[in-house]
Amino acid sequence: MNKILVANRGEIAVRVLRTAREQGYRTVAVYSDADAQAPHVRMADEAVCIGGARAAESYLDIENILRAIALTGADAVHPGYGFLSENAAFARACAQTGVTFIGPSAEAIELMGSKRLSKLAMQAAGVPCIPGYEGAEQSDGALIDAARKIGFPVMVKASAGGGGRGMRLVSSEEEIGTHLASARSEATSAFGSGELILEKALLAPRHIEVQVFADQYGNTVYLGERDCSVQRRHQKIIEEAPSPFVDDTLREAMGRAAVRAAQSCDYIGAGTVEFLVDAQRNFYFLEMNTRLQVEHPVTEMVTGLDLVALQLQVAEGKPLPLAQEDVRLHGHAVEVRLYAEDPRNEFLPQSGRLLQWYVPELAGVRLDSGVGSGSEVTPFYDPMLAKLVAWGEDRTTAIRRLGSALAGMQLVGVHNNRHFLQDALQHPVFVEGQATTAFVPECMAGSSATARVVPEQTFAIAAALLFARALVPATMRWPASIARDVYYRLDIEGQQQSVQLSPTDIEQEYRVTVGDDSIFQVTLPDQTNEGSPDVRELIVDGVRRKICSHTDGVGAHEGTRGLWLDDGCGHWHVRNVSDSPAVSAAGPDAANGIVSAPMDGAIVALLVEPGARVVQGDTVAVLEAMKMEHPLKAGRAGNIKSVDVTPGQQIKARQQVAVIAGEEADG
Repeated sequence: MNKILVANRGEIAVRVLRTAREQGYRTVAVYSDADAQAPHVRMADEAVCIGGARAAESYLDIENILRAIALTGADAVHPGYGFLSENAAFARACAQTGVTFIGPSAEAIELMGSKRLSKLAMQAAGVPCIPGYEGAEQSDGALIDAARKIGFPVMVKASAGGGGRGMRLVSSEEEIGTHLASARSEATSAFGSGELILEKALLAPRHIEVQVFADQYGNTVYLGERDCSVQRRHQKIIEEAPSPFVDDTLREAMGRAAVRAAQSCDYIGAGTVEFLVDAQRNFYFLEMNTRLQVEHPVTEMVTGLDLVALQLQVAEGKPLPLAQEDVRLHGHAVEVRLYAEDPRNEFLPQSGRLLQWYVPELAGVRLDSGVGSGSEVTPFYDPMLAKLVAWGEDRTTAIRRLGSALAGMQLVGVHNNRHFLQDALQHPVFVEGQATTAFVPECMAGSSATARVVPEQTFAIAAALLFARALVPATMRWPASIARDVYYRLDIEGQQQSVQLSPTDIEQEYRVTVGDDSIFQVTLPDQTNEGSPDVRELIVDGVRRKICSHTDGVGAHEGTRGLWLDDGCGHWHVRNVSDSPAVSAAGPDAANGIVSAPMDGAIVALLVEPGARVVQGDTVAVLEAMKMEHPLKAGRAGNIKSVDVTPGQQIKARQQVAVIAGEEADG
């Protein structure tokens, strides 16, 4: 191997390119129209455009990638994770053209890529499996009969996929038909296959996975485990190694089972065997991922190994440089996944421009990222921005370092889960090592990051910053009707100022006025530069604080100007509406009976037709965007007046989907 093409994007492309260059290989990046200026493109020695913004036109197009290989003379391909990394046809096509696929054989990918076939193989290999249904008969009738025999609750899963897509928890027979239909739809959209399996649902287990590595000479080792129990909608958000739940006896038993799983399919390269573990430490095979995992850095930090470098050595035909007795775990590592999503709006994925991105350099902290200040977060791909990882001699130190790194970040421009992650790391259940897969729904419902009420102090800070940026008019008239008055004294360079502000994404409006009945006093000392000119030092009620913010230039609504603000407690977007009508960005459509798209995407299902009766909260349509399905719900009760889209239609953010006539129109 001399030149490696990385058939991926974002942080994993950057991470693979870094090691490939360190090992002396020439590198090639591929990119879509949407990623022309992305960091991974600039990092590689060469780069080739492989198609349009949609993944199906670029990163999932095998022929386009093969053309890029031929054009650049690359003799090896690293698939990263996602996209074509577990596509047997792609691995086979590389082999047929004489290009080294840095991963397992197409046959191993094919076997382990099917939850149904892989589970049958694991049963034959003596690996413990969850009771369920893996039959070839896929009719609703056959699946419903199987579910009755297994006993509810059951888990419906896409046989060809992972990451929570095509997965549904079914509590009773009455709801299984609906869940089968939605799981098939999402699975077909995400993986190109609607095949499903059923499993007995284990409620609140641990999700623990084992990293394995194998070479072509029959050597297979396991590199410890990772605890991935902290999940939201079956997607991991915090991972750590080693697991605080696993003792030496369980670690060895799971490791040996993982090795048997890999050997059963003549596996070569890096792979991960995932298990569910109950409270009594019984473990059950979940799936095998035939690629590098998102969370591989925590394994690297506790073993001292570079897993990508090992992949390259094995792909070149070299034997593994270590035996099982050479594997030693040192210290503890914790990783969080930073997503562009809104915790205050059911974690809806976000798109937009990263106006400010900065992560402090701290001892023991690692950042894997494919974005920077000015990067565009598009609606075409997964919303993960980066992974932040911290290592410590013990778990407490690792968690503390990670929390410090998150607190020191500057991330404004798109709503994100940073403060939610901070809350999770500080929660007593997580700190004590007791988190299961039920942690997020059971323990994080009261997170301050999900609160939809803007702290009053935040408005005082926003008013001061808007004034400092000359976005506040010198004089203003107040609308006649104000829902609520909040009084502040804003001492800004010796002047006092009144500002009317409204959050652009929350149905709530405040009037911020200077008066003697002050709640907060905000002053602006000399500006400080902490990695960015958008960091200002403020004194709030006598406490000197660093606040990260960025002005829009043009706000979320025509005629207004906005301010992105991270006050250390939350990520907000506020706007000065002093001389424009007050409008709520989250609520105007719903209030008018309009159901609209929150982002660019495709309509995959319409559940109503004109004349149908709906109540508030009913799902009107389903939008597929950022690799997930999102229900579009009625904002009020009434009859459907019109449906303005069709199934399969590509639509833009804010585009009208349906209109609901209000109660007064029912006549």
